[in-house]
Amino acid sequence: MKALHRIFASCCFRAVALTLVAVSSALAQQSVAPPVEPLSSMTPKDAHTRAKLHTELGSLYFRNGDLIVALEELTIAISIDANYAQAYSTRGLVLYQIKEFASAEKDFQRALDLAPKDPQISNNYGWFLCNTGKEKESIEYFRRAINDPLYQTPALAHLNAGTCYARINELDLAEDYIRKTLRYMPDNPQALLQLANISYKRGNYDAAKEHLKKVVRLSNPNAEALWLFLRVERRLGNSSDEISLAAQLRRKYPDSPEYQEFLKGNFE
Repeated sequence: MKALHRIFASCCFRAVALTLVAVSSALAQQSVAPPVEPLSSMTPKDAHTRAKLHTELGSLYFRNGDLIVALEELTIAISIDANYAQAYSTRGLVLYQIKEFASAEKDFQRALDLAPKDPQISNNYGWFLCNTGKEKESIEYFRRAINDPLYQTPALAHLNAGTCYARINELDLAEDYIRKTLRYMPDNPQALLQLANISYKRGNYDAAKEHLKKVVRLSNPNAEALWLFLRVERRLGNSSDEISLAAQLRRKYPDSPEYQEFLKGNFE
């Protein structure tokens, strides 16, 4: 664990991109927390620096799927500096992944209390709301992030807003936000996947297929992409392609919600 601290001590904290990558189940990895300097001996600057370091490490573990270690690092960060908003925001994302929704909500609210104008925190909280059945409420927070001229990753907030609008079938607004994402990142697979989803919802299956072909060319398609592609081919009457995609879904993502829907025959 100490070696990891030395390796990553210089890493810059970056926003966790939520809609672009789903984290699987937590790995039962054990770690020994480093000795923490007594708080009474730290200056405010020292405490902030230490908390920032542990938050950066927590974010890296989170992105690698090590949720238990990520949670440990972020909790250490908060114990060092209870006013470090980014630690609460990132821990909220981790708590969401382990389905501790009430605790995640509490952490996001604390982060917003500490830094109400922080665009990254607004985007993260919007993502949380969107994924807990509060899509309409989430849009306000994505807009806050987008409207901040200092926000370094507005494409993420545009993508998240478009995704949430698509979920509630506000397809024109969804497409508008997704196309703005593509202005920043023309080959973003998740944005192209959302365009395919919008086309599918509109009944434009040929357009959906073209978008999905780009997704497959640019990335290793996730379960959501394969499931949508399967349903598009089913709508187009391409049974051989449908069978091939079903086999891929079964082989790559047998435990995914999408494959479970396939087994149930829930194609819509």
